[in-house]
Amino acid sequence: MAGALLTGCSLLGAQDVAAGYEAEQYNKSIYKAGLFAEDLCVTAKDVPLADAPDTGSLSAAALFDVDKSDVDFAYNVHERLYPASTTKIMTALVAIKNADLSDVVTVGADADESSFAADEQTCGLKAGDRLTLEALLNGLLLYSGNDNAVAIADYVGGSMEGFAEMMNEEAARLMATESHFLNSNGLHNEDHYTTAYDLYLIFNECIKHEEFLDIIRAKSYTADITGADGNKRQITWEPTSFYALGEAALPQNATIIGGKTGTTKEAGNCLILLSEDGQSRPFISIVMGADTKAILYEDMTGLIEAIPADK
Repeated sequence: MAGALLTGCSLLGAQDVAAGYEAEQYNKSIYKAGLFAEDLCVTAKDVPLADAPDTGSLSAAALFDVDKSDVDFAYNVHERLYPASTTKIMTALVAIKNADLSDVVTVGADADESSFAADEQTCGLKAGDRLTLEALLNGLLLYSGNDNAVAIADYVGGSMEGFAEMMNEEAARLMATESHFLNSNGLHNEDHYTTAYDLYLIFNECIKHEEFLDIIRAKSYTADITGADGNKRQITWEPTSFYALGEAALPQNATIIGGKTGTTKEAGNCLILLSEDGQSRPFISIVMGADTKAILYEDMTGLIEAIPADK
């Protein structure tokens, strides 16, 4: 009799309780996920755009309307690729979120410019140099210094390994789940990769920080450095972007705010930018894996000039 009561009379009640629990608990998760993504550009597939550049000479490209959360163009945005120095936007984000930019950093031997190959970009740091984290970030983002990237990782993360763990934790928080970082500078490693879409997620977070925007807007930065011997010197760093250097024609319909370049043999030529159209509306554009720098900037200009006129 008791068994009959348990399996009969109370069955509908149990179903009601279960349904109520699912509605309360599971819908919460769905609601949170919706909130997280409601201000993001989202796409699972390629998105065509009239007048977009030819994709035959690149690996991936995208154009995102930040304010409208629209994907205006997407090509291979979820393909796993090597990021080269576009990695440094994540380096900057982790540093900005976890340390004070006024902190004074002492450069270790592993960040001395002599630790890098002759063809690897460095800012001229020497072991024992003392300079602010703000200065290191300017050299990182403007001049793409690999030595600055190592000095930042050592200071903020305690080691390159510790900092890479922080980078991956931040990527997970941003739902950039198709990325894996092993270093702060983007020097090639087969297990160090990202996607164009993940770069968008990271860069979109970066531009929420005024400190980041101040750096990528700058035409140059002069760092005050105290050497290990106590002597003081200054180094001026300029952007690596051909747009900033006047070596590439600017788009006719938009103003480039700034961004990050990246180049290795394996990654090809990469660029991520923040631009504003004629109505001061922000767009993020990405080109990855262009065969040459000339093609990179031609494609980027073409992509920005393809912004729909009715935007």
